[in-house]
Amino acid sequence: MNLAELLQYIDTNSDYELLEGTPEQTLAKAREGDHHDALAGRIIKAIAEHCNIADVGTEFERADAVNALGPLRLEYMKDDAPVDGFRMLERVIHLIDGAFNDEALRLKGQ
Repeated sequence: MNLAELLQYIDTNSDYELLEGTPEQTLAKAREGDHHDALAGRIIKAIAEHCNIADVGTEFERADAVNALGPLRLEYMKDDAPVDGFRMLERVIHLIDGAFNDEALRLKGQ
């Protein structure tokens, strides 16, 4: 899976507006810290950095994407962190699993 596919999957299968224009524009805004949703931007940037994503077509593995969000999860698990942020992170992790599961099924022809 690549980042463009993942962003489109999350955008389509959730209420989160991860996409801000094209996937390329979204990644650029996340990297610059200009994404309209600060946490969404941090999520995208964390995945891109951890997975060494050069552009939205770069392939990466499920485990790498989930591991990329570990530090953010810990940050949002603190007592004084916003609950909505933790919920978003948890949901995004489930969506990452769903995206990779759907891709695996598609590749098996099911």
